[in-house]
Amino acid sequence: MHCIAGIDVSKDHVDVAFDPTGPVQRFGTDPSGRTRLVQVLEEMQVSRVVLEATGGYERLLVIETASAGIEVVRVNPRQVRNFALATGCLAKSDPIDAKIICRFGHAMRPPARATPDADLIMLQELLARRRQVVEVQSGEKVRRQQVLDSDVRSSIDRMLAALDEELSRLDQLLDERVGQRVDWSDRARVLQEESGVGAVTARALLIDLPELGRVSRKKIAALVGVAPMARDTGKKRGARKICGGRSSVRRALYMAALVASRHHPRIRAYYLHLQGMGKCKKVALVACMRKLLVILNAKMRAHLQSQSCPSPAVSFASPPS
Repeated sequence: MHCIAGIDVSKDHVDVAFDPTGPVQRFGTDPSGRTRLVQVLEEMQVSRVVLEATGGYERLLVIETASAGIEVVRVNPRQVRNFALATGCLAKSDPIDAKIICRFGHAMRPPARATPDADLIMLQELLARRRQVVEVQSGEKVRRQQVLDSDVRSSIDRMLAALDEELSRLDQLLDERVGQRVDWSDRARVLQEESGVGAVTARALLIDLPELGRVSRKKIAALVGVAPMARDTGKKRGARKICGGRSSVRRALYMAALVASRHHPRIRAYYLHLQGMGKCKKVALVACMRKLLVILNAKMRAHLQSQSCPSPAVSFASPPS
């Protein structure tokens, strides 16, 4: 029987359950605490670690645990909580959560995904910071349209200038980091060959969707959250809706599909076909998002299969000729 450990991650400590009914051990999240945790996992001959995605607190632990050769599976916290409720566990605390996660790992056997390397994790943080700056910038632009006082408007102008400078700096950092990896630059070039896919969309797909080109068309659509989900019961046939997925990729893909619906021959024809069938514009556009994603997934798969033929490296900021 493979040993599965459930870990509940907090800001200052982690609680580890090696058995759903056994005791729970606590370790600090500082470097010494993480080192001790990895040593205990190796001593207990743990083959798989299951933990929740906590928005960043688990990243260093994931890197160090995976480096020790232990399989790490990150699961959606909502799935674990629903599992706890289904088993009748209404109480919630860090030790209880660790046991529930361990029990979830034994019962559900969640599939493992390739653990991103440290470079990719750092790029994900950098891209997330860029999105944060863009959100602040958008808010400031809206506030500038609403204020009447000239001093307040001047303050907003200074803030916008600083945000523009920071955004340029982050774009430069992203280009430099990606330029250090020839394989990433090649993939960016392949993606930007499709009409509607620019530098921002290419970054989002490569950094936040590393599975692109490695899974099936249905799986990639589900990962992004553009797969139509059935809502049928009995004789009722409900309208299909999208749900879940990675919102950051979906936002970038939305803008790409909007451009592609006007300039990409295949996407344009598909968009007009859906509108001719009576679909509203938003539904047709979401369908175009899925079709564009499937096209990009196929192109990336073909590129990965032919990687033995090296291609010239290009920056994200440089559009294909």
